[in-house]
Amino acid sequence: MRFGARRNMWANICFNGDMALMEKIVIALGGNALQEAGMPATAANQLEVVEKTSEYIADIIEQGYTVALAHGNGPQVGRIVLQNETANSVTPAMPFDVCGAMSQGYIGYHMQQGLEKVLRRRGNNTRVATIVTQVVVDREDPKFKNPSKPIGPFYSEEEARALEAERGYVMKEDAGRGWRRVVASPMPIEIVELDAVKCLMAGGFVPVTVGGGGIPVYKDENGNYVGTAAVIDKDLASERLAEDIDADALVILTAVEKVSVNFKKPDQIDLDVLTIEDAERYIAEGQFAPGSMLPKVEAAMKFVRSKPGRRAIITSLDKAVEALKGCAGTTVK
Repeated sequence: MRFGARRNMWANICFNGDMALMEKIVIALGGNALQEAGMPATAANQLEVVEKTSEYIADIIEQGYTVALAHGNGPQVGRIVLQNETANSVTPAMPFDVCGAMSQGYIGYHMQQGLEKVLRRRGNNTRVATIVTQVVVDREDPKFKNPSKPIGPFYSEEEARALEAERGYVMKEDAGRGWRRVVASPMPIEIVELDAVKCLMAGGFVPVTVGGGGIPVYKDENGNYVGTAAVIDKDLASERLAEDIDADALVILTAVEKVSVNFKKPDQIDLDVLTIEDAERYIAEGQFAPGSMLPKVEAAMKFVRSKPGRRAIITSLDKAVEALKGCAGTTVK
């Protein structure tokens, strides 16, 4: 069988738990870690979901890992933009980069509350701090001409076409789940507040950073940072962060336990291990959906290639601890 030839190579091998000691990891949280599908998108509901998520993050921290947290913001920043546009007759709408900063602030606030609450309940005094993080992009990045990053809620095709006509949005179908607005998603080049992240980690804090991929900025002719309308992919920004803090592992959490080929088809195969070579072939075959699994696999590949000995894991939130031990998820190597 060509697909998944290495599928079970590590299926029954788990790493020694002692490897957690002093190991530095970046955890990239997916949207399911911040809100529950089918529930009203209220602040109270998001905080409740974040507290549930925090139980799993606390498990990882208590295994001895040094952790930095990143998170997505697609639904949240989309709603903030809608709120701004709906109320623009009452108060001026904020530009897209400012909406991204707003989403970083309130998501980080919930993560600080949720994770510290869980840790205190366990007798752990580890503190959590959010950094409103800017990420430098290239103003001439070709991705500005081809919007691809989904934000906001899902729509039917009819609703999507109406939004295109009424508001000039670019709408695309998102991995069989419905239609969403898409915006430019340039590549992350540099994390502006990197020194602050390192300082917090050195002081024993869990930093929440590059939220939503970071606020996209570019440098003007005077070397000043200027915000721009885009959403950086949070998995690629998390990879940039993991490289820059010299992390040992990048853990990308999503809605499924493992990366699959022939996803949602009768011959679907879940992968325990994904080599760089196999990943390249699967990407060429179109196995991974753009805006969904593709950027996760690309981020994992980039991190593994960046330095010998680094590993990347793609898995679900509830399998994260097991995946770090090699007993669940997909390990990219």
